[in-house]
Amino acid sequence: MNVGRTVFSQLMEFVPRHEFGQAVERYGGNYRVRKFTCWDQFLCMCFAQLTYRESLRDIEACLRAVPDKLYHMGIRARVSRNTLAVANEKRDWRIYAELGHRLIDEARRLYASEPLAVALKETVYALDSTTIDLCLSVFPWAHFKKTKGAVKVHTLLDLRGPIPSFIRITHGKVGDVLILDELIPEQGAIYVMDRGYVDFTRLYRLTEWRAVFVIRAKKDLKYRRLYSRPVDKTTGLICDQIIVLTGRDTRDAYPAKLRRVRYQDLETGKDLTFLTNDFSFPALTIARLYRSRWGVELFFKWIKQHLRIKSFYGTSPNAVRTQIWIAICAYLIVAIARKRLGIEQDLHSMLQVLSISVFEKTLVRELLSPPGYTSKFDSDPNQLPLFDL
Repeated sequence: MNVGRTVFSQLMEFVPRHEFGQAVERYGGNYRVRKFTCWDQFLCMCFAQLTYRESLRDIEACLRAVPDKLYHMGIRARVSRNTLAVANEKRDWRIYAELGHRLIDEARRLYASEPLAVALKETVYALDSTTIDLCLSVFPWAHFKKTKGAVKVHTLLDLRGPIPSFIRITHGKVGDVLILDELIPEQGAIYVMDRGYVDFTRLYRLTEWRAVFVIRAKKDLKYRRLYSRPVDKTTGLICDQIIVLTGRDTRDAYPAKLRRVRYQDLETGKDLTFLTNDFSFPALTIARLYRSRWGVELFFKWIKQHLRIKSFYGTSPNAVRTQIWIAICAYLIVAIARKRLGIEQDLHSMLQVLSISVFEKTLVRELLSPPGYTSKFDSDPNQLPLFDL
């Protein structure tokens, strides 16, 4: 990587340009476009994410203030808030969704060996959603409540990383449990969910696919205990039971046996009851698996705090989806750079440094290295030697 390039352009090297170009061509993103291409749009929006820009006017003002640096960032066209607004409005959001899925594949490969909070070889996924509130008068399509609009970001998070492996953006009224219909279960994988996903017909489908689920039970569950296993109550476990469902609808929806584990969190004192179709893991592992689900909560909290998805640059469904997908792409680019460059800092610290360094001409690895790191270059790398030694 050329150390004479800006930090921003070095990061953008991790974007698979060939696959991006294929997506642009597939959805006609550059059809009748003379200057401001999809790549220019993507770079401007990534700049906005990495530097915490609040509006299109903010993006325009910042980039126009450094016209001599735009070329070195890869931006070839003149930046205008009107041009960027039209691009976000008209260019198909699926271009950036496809790029996001390509980056997800790359990031998951890089983080495949990351340790889990629970020592298991299996892939563990956490399924959850986050709601982003919107003003209904400005976003009338984002139905949620009578006086309130919202969009939901449904995410299946691979807890090694953590890296999202599935993302779906919907309006706020879409129920969480419906997303189970869109998942293709992975045999042998473990799916950890909150009680909002309790639907025994859909859960039985996971069992038929030989996938494992761990889900928090609802309080009004009707069941019959077949037998109980011994537990160590000093660990917080209360019971470990094998049950069958007896509810009028649930017994037909899920005709097989289930395992019911009741656990009291020693830190909070909260009483939790879990259901799973796995009968081999220790009961305490089931409780710890559910506790690891907080990884997806932390992911949502992280992207809301450090990426621009709470205030939007456009009001149409296409503009909102475009911004969310490019925010996710920015997250993945930084995550990929962290692994590929062997950076030890966490993603939070990396983004803090990158937010004020995008125009610097320093190696990203050097920029994010601990104190005491020395570059192998002793002089300006853009200056050629006068004599060969």
